[in-house]
Amino acid sequence: MDMLIVDTHAHVSPYWYEPVDTLLYEMNVNGVAKTVLVQIHGNYNNDYQLECLRRYPGRFASCVEVDTTREDAPAKLQECATKGASGVRLMATTRSPGSDEFAVWRKADELGLTVSVQGEAADFASDEFRRLVEMFPNLSLAIEHYGHPDRDERPPFPVYRRLLSLANYPNTYMKIGGLNEVCVRLRPFRQPNPMSEVPPFVKMAVEAFGPRRTMFGTNFPPVAYQEGYRNSIFRLMDYLSYLKQEDLEGIFGQTALQVWRFPNEQTP
Repeated sequence: MDMLIVDTHAHVSPYWYEPVDTLLYEMNVNGVAKTVLVQIHGNYNNDYQLECLRRYPGRFASCVEVDTTREDAPAKLQECATKGASGVRLMATTRSPGSDEFAVWRKADELGLTVSVQGEAADFASDEFRRLVEMFPNLSLAIEHYGHPDRDERPPFPVYRRLLSLANYPNTYMKIGGLNEVCVRLRPFRQPNPMSEVPPFVKMAVEAFGPRRTMFGTNFPPVAYQEGYRNSIFRLMDYLSYLKQEDLEGIFGQTALQVWRFPNEQTP
């Protein structure tokens, strides 16, 4: 299926996981045009990501991290944005020290950045996170990893349904990934599909947010010890093949282009 593919969740580093060259190989082999580089949690040195933007113009966007326990976090975020960052990664529960506990969220809003939000399903389903969403109606919030649904939650999935009700706010988006993010690998190994039955969370997320507010991310390189980079893309694409072509194009590329800014944009 020929379509523009944008990966909205990948990690690179010369010191942990893999360098950008390894990611570029995977992208080129599998027809991925662009990728959002999401900073490794707890790494506040964003120089390598920003260097990647300069080395490969148009292929990458940078989603940085700053140390939100420090009062200078908003200033650090400003510096990153000036150098080309398009987003910042925050926890759903992140609050700033000092007089304004929403200072770093406020700065992201002011700078027009996208926030890639980490958290557990209960965090996203909380009244506290809902109030935060309401406080910043113009701040794009991309919920990571399906919102980390609890695999043990049973129908009618009250916590996950409350999380999905965030779709009522037009500034919220959902990142979905490979099926192994919600499935478990069967033992003994089974070919060609070694995963358990897909729980309803995938279709629930897509139905709630719709293809214009759902975006795909591989979670490179941790995906290598799950189903693998290529399988994460095309197995999910096959699973969602009941959707219209234009809807798949939204999920696997077009939504990302609306939400993330790729500096020095050019078609690779």
